[in-house]
Amino acid sequence: MPILALAAALAASVCWAVGALMAHRPARLLGAFELTRVQLISAAALLLAVVSVSGGWVGVTWAHWPAFVIASVFGVVLANLAMFAAMRRAGPRRSQLLLSMNVPITALLGNLWLGEAMTVRDMGGAAVTFCGVLLAIAFGRRRDADTDAVAGSLGVVVLLGLTAAAANAVGLIALKPALVAGTDPLAATALRTAGGALLLSVVALWPARVFEPLTQRTPGLVLRAIVPGILGYVLAVTCQLYALRSVEAGIAVVLSAGAPVIMLPLIWGTTGRPPSHLAWAGAGLAVAGITLILA
Repeated sequence: MPILALAAALAASVCWAVGALMAHRPARLLGAFELTRVQLISAAALLLAVVSVSGGWVGVTWAHWPAFVIASVFGVVLANLAMFAAMRRAGPRRSQLLLSMNVPITALLGNLWLGEAMTVRDMGGAAVTFCGVLLAIAFGRRRDADTDAVAGSLGVVVLLGLTAAAANAVGLIALKPALVAGTDPLAATALRTAGGALLLSVVALWPARVFEPLTQRTPGLVLRAIVPGILGYVLAVTCQLYALRSVEAGIAVVLSAGAPVIMLPLIWGTTGRPPSHLAWAGAGLAVAGITLILA
């Protein structure tokens, strides 16, 4: 496996983990939808400026424009809206558990749509890593701290979470041919993010309470929302797309899905409460799976 692709996928996990922790407070104050809207608009503005200044548009394969549309509609808008709905009903931990199903879905679509075939060792390593991530998510909080409650039908929550996972996978798979054809990952991230920001802003025009911010926006609060958005929508997504261009889609996604594992020591350091033993076991499995892929 190309070492740069591995480093990029793991860097994406680190960015998502740090960004998720930083976004916790502004998410509670603004709400998930308003937080994402602010982050997408600011990230799109930064990406468009950087790509324009660096001349990154020259390498974009515009013949693949449907891929950019699909990535925006499915990978950004539909995935986020479905996840918002799941989070409102079941909390962030269970929603994250459902969203992690994008790993096997991406691997399956990569095989069916792109004809990718992983080796037995890679499949074994990906499976072990995926199981480790699931453990880290499921037991990342101690039982006495788990106050998540399911509001409404659990079946609806599962359907929404799987919809978000599938939409995320479709968005990634759609972009790979454009990346392989030479489109710069940063430019692809800019197009994906800008399209998603535009569509989500249009959705926000619908006068529904769910799309309104929970508290009044202040410059300080908006800034605290923007910084983790840059980590996630700019750095993490660009790193993931770089890895996606170089290796099989399933491998790229499973290696960049390690944020829940990386968050374990970060949460311990910030709260002083160590995760459960099963969560650490999940982290160990994830490391073992990555080692097997690299062997």
